Amino acid sequence: MTVIRHAESRRTATPNAVMTTYASPTQGGADVAVWRVAMDPGASGPPHAFDVAQVWNVVDGAARIQVDTAQHHVQVGDTIVVPAGVQRQVNADGERGFTAVVAALPGGRASRADGSEPVVPDWIA
Repeated sequence: MTVIRHAESRRTATPNAVMTTYASPTQGGADVAVWRVAMDPGASGPPHAFDVAQVWNVVDGAARIQVDTAQHHVQVGDTIVVPAGVQRQVNADGERGFTAVVAALPGGRASRADGSEPVVPDWIA
């Protein structure tokens, strides 16, 4: 058993959000990656895809999540399962912002819509 103290949580800030890693292969040796995404009101993440499925549970605020060509409006308590290999973009509510806890298989690689090389984001590593 591994205990990861709050003070040991890894925080990664991007221009769009702050990701806090709760568990991952490099943090606790987990067989699953679990992290929190916090986005300020009106923030938008870039269009991208992951090569693993992700499960998002909204814990605060609301967002519009585009998955492939479908728009989904989510709010506190909603869960969305995003399949592997599908383009998605998260847009936080303009007044409340958005916070979700996300789980996925570790080592998932993100591919941006601009065709750049896929990478394993720090918060999943």
